[in-house]
Amino acid sequence: MTIEAINEQLLRAIGVGVALLDRQTFQFSFSNDTFDEWFSSESQPGQLQQLFPDLDVNEMQNGLADSGRYTSEIRFKRKRRTLVIALDFTAANEGVLVLVCQNITRIKELESMIDSYSMMVERNTREIKREKEQVEKLLLNIMPRSVYEEYKTFGVVTPQLYDPVSVLMLDFVGFTEMVASQDPSVTVTELNDIYSAFDRIGEQFGCERIKTIGDAYITVAGLPDPTPDHAKAVANTAIRFVRYLTRRNLSHPHQWQCRIGLSSGPVVGSVVGIQKYVYDIFGPAVNLATRLQEFSDPMEISVQHEVADVLKDQFDLEKIGSRTIRGFGAREVWQLSDRN
Repeated sequence: MTIEAINEQLLRAIGVGVALLDRQTFQFSFSNDTFDEWFSSESQPGQLQQLFPDLDVNEMQNGLADSGRYTSEIRFKRKRRTLVIALDFTAANEGVLVLVCQNITRIKELESMIDSYSMMVERNTREIKREKEQVEKLLLNIMPRSVYEEYKTFGVVTPQLYDPVSVLMLDFVGFTEMVASQDPSVTVTELNDIYSAFDRIGEQFGCERIKTIGDAYITVAGLPDPTPDHAKAVANTAIRFVRYLTRRNLSHPHQWQCRIGLSSGPVVGSVVGIQKYVYDIFGPAVNLATRLQEFSDPMEISVQHEVADVLKDQFDLEKIGSRTIRGFGAREVWQLSDRN
């Protein structure tokens, strides 16, 4: 077997088509079997332009003149499949061009698959990021940021004792009757508006809303970061809660009346539950605030004696006497008023 025959077999085995052309006329003078197999459906042309009518011959000539080489790609249909062939022209000498053709269809298909996969990964990454942000936003609505950061890092939240803090407990008067007599969607919509306003007011004074239970709203000052004026913070918040509802009732058909209790003392804060977890606080200050709001008349704020003693120089307070508070015995109770 001659060297030429061996080279021809090697070229065919690796799937490379080879042809020789006259550099001046671009007439074909030789083509191997692979080349002929790819273009067997074509009438055997004598010129390059006939075989590849979309090839920019002027651009090819410029490339050959500059570097002696020019590369391009062509696409054509073959048995219901589009083939992509890479063309590589090399000037062998002054009169001969060597054309090497390589089937890169599979490479292009893989590139397309990689591009599609990259786009899918990018899209999924954006979706995951968006879902992560939504989860983070949800968790920040039910727990302080520092607690969330601990939960995100370690997967658990260590119970913490916060002492002292001040707790505000608010409850709406006649809520049960309202729910029974009104359209539930209207009640929920109004509660959402009111609680959103309460959140904004509490945030202004550094209060952290802990939770809502139906018509009960609990917020606290001094947690998770210590606040020297925690009693003042909940007092200002409570006054503005009442002020907000008073003004709202002037323009709304549903009249919302609240009772509020304020207390100070120690609480324990932690995440409760495993699947349906929630951040909650427990302790004497929470229980006392709950009991105190029960002594309040509609749109009034009841305050324990220790809180009143701290606030007496800055707020209007009226002593309403000693009350027996379940779980706490007899305690002096004060009423906090809005100076405005």
